[in-house]
Parts: sequence; structure tokens; C-alpha cells
Amino acid sequence: MTGTGPFVAVSDGVRVAIRVTPKASRTAATGIAATADGGAVVRVAVTAAPEDGKANQAVIKLLSKEWHMAKSSISLLSGHTDRNKVLQVAGDPGPLLAALTAWGQTLPQEPRP
Repeated sequence: MTGTGPFVAVSDGVRVAIRVTPKASRTAATGIAATADGGAVVRVAVTAAPEDGKANQAVIKLLSKEWHMAKSSISLLSGHTDRNKVLQVAGDPGPLLAALTAWGQTLPQEPRP
């Protein structure tokens, strides 16, 4: 596995670490935040409540639009009931990692905690 920040290339795509804020005033990717363990996460805010998977669906819908890909190519690997989640984005890991990293560089970078 290779990658930088919240994006990690794996054999069948890219894994993305995210931190979700449900019940926010707007739905948006708000930045890249450093974690205490030295990693990084994409911060995502959604207006949906964290019940019955609504917030998870809102995250996938938002990121599929941001990344210009089908919702079916993004799946939730872990964190179904947690704010910290790991998504799997299916595709060729090389170009996909490059595209997602470039997208991530357009977001505000938050300092380490």
C-alpha cells in the first residue's frame, strides 16, 4: 500500500480516510486535517443526521460528485457508526491516487493537533 495523506493506493483502488461531521449547516468537503497519530483525514460535513445510514449515504453522494465518479464505485469499508471512516474507491490505483491527491491539495490544510 502506498499513498500520502488520507489517500492510500491498494491493489483494487484507493482507500480514503475521512472524518464526518453530521447535522452540519451545509454539505461540503471542508479540508484535510492531521490526526494525532501522524496521519491525515478528509474532513466532510453533511446536513444529514447520523441515523439509518443517512449521513453515510450523504458522504458518498457528495464525494462522488466532487470526484466525478459513480456512487457505486465508492464503498464504506469501516466506520459505519463512527465519525472516522475509511472509504474504498474502486479503479486503477495509479491514476486514481494521483487524481484524488490533486483534489485533496485544493482543500484547506488544517494544522496538526
